[in-house]
Amino acid sequence: MDNLYKSLIVDNRYKLILNGLKNTIIITIGALIIGITIGLFITIIQNNYKENKKNKLLYYLTSLYVKVIRGTPVLLQLMIIYYIIFRTANINIILVGIIAFGINSGAYVSEIFRSGIEAVDKGQMEAGKSLGLTYWQTMKYIVLPQGFRISLPPLGNEFVTLIKETSVAGYIGIMELTKSGDIIASRTYNYFYPLIITALVYLALTLGLTRCLKFLEKGESSVRG
Repeated sequence: MDNLYKSLIVDNRYKLILNGLKNTIIITIGALIIGITIGLFITIIQNNYKENKKNKLLYYLTSLYVKVIRGTPVLLQLMIIYYIIFRTANINIILVGIIAFGINSGAYVSEIFRSGIEAVDKGQMEAGKSLGLTYWQTMKYIVLPQGFRISLPPLGNEFVTLIKETSVAGYIGIMELTKSGDIIASRTYNYFYPLIITALVYLALTLGLTRCLKFLEKGESSVRG
């Protein structure tokens, strides 16, 4: 118990955990917003090319982006963005983390949306065109809403994954949850309690979010039923 007291109470070290938790949540939410925006843009570009053979260059560029991002570690991407792209820029380090994880998430979200749209009956697009709607109108009012609903469960999983992936943000000096636990351990010379506490906070976050997502899925199912 003495070591637990030193890990949390002495010098108000619990504030390090709270600050790390705050930064983890900020980075995760910001990255998810960027990821959804990028993912939706890529999905529409690629679907438009497959349907109408338009924007060929954008199609190949977005395909390359997805392959590169999914084929390289998120830590490497984070370090490239911080140490190379923003090396001389005076930018908040939290924002760097949001951008880096958002760019990474965008590639995975695009695949989630692609699968969701492909799961929508092909006849929906044909029905929209038969009603005189343009491709964009059909996508906006018919296909995308259905595809988004189908994509909600895997999108929720991406949110949970993002929370855990932010644990590598400490490599560029961001005070996130894992980094705060490591700092406490280095000051107390005891790794057991700081790391266990950090793990329990992550577990509470992910389990709580998973339960919320399941509740939303049940609500969505009952509405459709």
